[in-house]
Amino acid sequence: MKQLLFSISISLFSLPLFAQKTIIHCGGLIDGVSEYIQKEKSIIIEDGKILSVKNGYEEALGKESIINLKSSTVMPGLMDMHVHMEHESSPKSYENRFRQNDTDVALQATVYCERTLMAGFTTVRDLGGTGVNVSLQKAIDRGFIKGPRIFTAEKSIATTGGHADPSNGVKKEYMGDPGPKEGVINSPEEARQAVRQRYKNGADCIKITATGGVLSVAKDGQGPQFTVEEVRAVVDAANDYGFVTAAHAHGPEGMKRAVLGGIHSIEHGTKMNEEVMDLMVKHGTYLVPTIMAGKFVAEKALVKGYFPEVIVPKALEIGPLIQETFGKAYKRGVKIAFGTDSGVSAHGQNGKEFFYMVEAGMPPIEAIFSATKYASELMRINDRLGSIEVGKIADIVAVDGNPLENIKLMEDVSFVMKEGVVYKQ
Repeated sequence: MKQLLFSISISLFSLPLFAQKTIIHCGGLIDGVSEYIQKEKSIIIEDGKILSVKNGYEEALGKESIINLKSSTVMPGLMDMHVHMEHESSPKSYENRFRQNDTDVALQATVYCERTLMAGFTTVRDLGGTGVNVSLQKAIDRGFIKGPRIFTAEKSIATTGGHADPSNGVKKEYMGDPGPKEGVINSPEEARQAVRQRYKNGADCIKITATGGVLSVAKDGQGPQFTVEEVRAVVDAANDYGFVTAAHAHGPEGMKRAVLGGIHSIEHGTKMNEEVMDLMVKHGTYLVPTIMAGKFVAEKALVKGYFPEVIVPKALEIGPLIQETFGKAYKRGVKIAFGTDSGVSAHGQNGKEFFYMVEAGMPPIEAIFSATKYASELMRINDRLGSIEVGKIADIVAVDGNPLENIKLMEDVSFVMKEGVVYKQ
């Protein structure tokens, strides 16, 4: 008898479990394909995928659950192509590097992950941290914590003394000589080694720091820091693994070298000139503008003691330029993907970037596409994400009202679904 019961239980547990269908009634739908809002649509979801999209409000014929978003505009889950999930800027940020253990970083980052998801961002690209970002990715994927789908660069790749050299500003006795294992390179061969180390450490995209940076404890915030040959070696090695590459860059020479080396996106692009813009158009290179970060550092640089003194002049010079440069690049035809550099500014406020993009001359529908359709194309995941189409993953968000009439609505997402699971309603 016991053997019979055991056999029955095994048979029951081996049966496929069919998830209940969900029907979303959309008052308005931005599907990531059409450039206008479609009215009165129904999205049918099963097993975390979009089963169909139908005209009108589909009725429940069985046990389907209905989600009423008739007063909302529904759209694909938003994507932020430049975040740092491990940290958030504060006057103690530089001190915390010497006080916090990885466990401290990880625990506080769980809060940042949930804030990001609740803001409607179901997918992010984490462009550099200590390696905790890989653990965050795994914890979210396994359902241990709430957060967006993370594509992570693990540790950014720098040159000696460059932006993202972890020993910048440290006492000589602690400085050491970081190399490819730590993400610091000085030749094409070391560049390839650093990419392979990132792969080994769990990365699934690559970031280099092609110029100096604002927040590194170093004087130069915009000079070139990679040769074309070093960039090309990074990109070639990354392509072997199917990784998309990104280059932090403020000055034009560093951007030019990165584009010629085959980099897939330029981050910030602060002092981009027309020559670089034309090169980016020619090579299909994306710009991820991070206007929010520029405004944030320029504002905080005026607060005495918020940043180390070496950072203040860089923040005041570079920060205010990003929005204007973005506007020029967009008008010149450079491809744009949405990114905020959240972690510099506060996590969960990512939606503010939409207003800054529109303020600089981008139409609201294009700004939304930059965080859906275009971001998914940059990351080569547009076969499964970035639009609301049959067969794609059910990452779906909504705002109350029409964001094409008031783009600030994107700062207050009222509904969040990721892979068919509702996290906010």
